[in-house]
Amino acid sequence: MAEERGIKLELAAPDDSNLLRGDVSMLRQMVANLIENALAYCPAGATITLSAEPRSGGRVALVVADTGPGIPEEERSRVTEPFYRGDADKANRGTGLGLSIVQAIVARHGARLELLDNRPGLRVVVEFPPAGQAPA
Repeated sequence: MAEERGIKLELAAPDDSNLLRGDVSMLRQMVANLIENALAYCPAGATITLSAEPRSGGRVALVVADTGPGIPEEERSRVTEPFYRGDADKANRGTGLGLSIVQAIVARHGARLELLDNRPGLRVVVEFPPAGQAPA
């Protein structure tokens, strides 16, 4: 889909990024939702990058960053609510469930979700606890 829309999709993961533990099916769904959202909002010529970043204390962050329009800061706290769709979002197809599903998967894994400005675009960071630590 990215290629058809003229969007560049990149993967940037260090060799030791396999320290993430979790339900494979749920994690795939989470990544798919994040990439699908980025594809839905990014214009041709944009870049979407999926990366894994080791963090202190054995934590690892999964990051999906794009160079699209982003989400206005005042809406970021609401976009994980089921069926929420911001004003700019109403022209696009979708149910408003993608990020609420992501939030549920994040919570199930004891991780933390951040929606940040990528200047330009959106940077979604999911920081997971150390691989040996059980989810809360």
